[in-house]
Amino acid sequence: MSERLLIVDDDEFMRSVTEDLLQQAGYTVTGAEDGLDAWQRLQEQPLPFDLVLLDWQMPRMDGMELLHRLKADDRFHELPVVMLTGHDRQQEIAAGLAAGAYYYLTKPSPENVLRCVIQNALQEAQKKKELRTLIGQKTMALHLLRQAEFRLRSLAEAEKMSLLLAEVSQQPERTVGGYSELLINAIEHGNLGITYSEKSQLVLNGLWRQEVERRLQEARFLSLYVTVRMEKQPDHYTVTIIDQGNGFEWQKYLEFSTERAFDLHGRGVAMSKAASFDRLEYQGNGNTVITTVNSRSA
Repeated sequence: MSERLLIVDDDEFMRSVTEDLLQQAGYTVTGAEDGLDAWQRLQEQPLPFDLVLLDWQMPRMDGMELLHRLKADDRFHELPVVMLTGHDRQQEIAAGLAAGAYYYLTKPSPENVLRCVIQNALQEAQKKKELRTLIGQKTMALHLLRQAEFRLRSLAEAEKMSLLLAEVSQQPERTVGGYSELLINAIEHGNLGITYSEKSQLVLNGLWRQEVERRLQEARFLSLYVTVRMEKQPDHYTVTIIDQGNGFEWQKYLEFSTERAFDLHGRGVAMSKAASFDRLEYQGNGNTVITTVNSRSA
């Protein structure tokens, strides 16, 4: 069954054009004329939507109010929301990103960019769902671990490691996405040297994972690995992730940036800092990141 999309836009012409485009791409599309109409449809819909494409400025209930409702409701908290905006008011864009918007798109957006953003949002949501499904399936007594060190190279190993780290944290639902994001960053940007602009183009062309796997087989990268150190104390749990790259300007990625609001990536560190950990800090040139999760009983 194709993914189900909800398009919320009071501009009937724009909504109709977008519906036709996405239906041609194979999606099942439902339209709503404003936030209130969308909220009612969400309550009544027997089958859940997989993504919401949400305009900002609308009568009765605008996009920001609907976004806050979605993220405050356990039924829709993980539903990816792509915001549409006809302007670039930085303060409003920052507020939307902080409230949980997955991406921002300007109106109208190029067809290839629109399709790419929706596909990536759906894939990431599915990945998070699969990771959460895997949590708890292992029977090992991971909660007994107090200190350990690991090495990894590949995306598949990063996924397994993020699951293990999340289990040990004893807050797996909250932390698994953050660990996955930081481990992948250490591999792709750190060890393999994929730059921000290179990733933007790779994501747009649907070639990101293929390029990561290709570089992992190059002789110059074969000896590079990511080191993961974990230590558990009575009141907190720390994980240190170290890559062998040249580092990056980590300071500008710790918070949501309006300058990158319309980029196809670049929000992972800020989202992890805000949602997955009690503390996240980089050291030195940025090839070392330390995360802290406080004990629930602390």
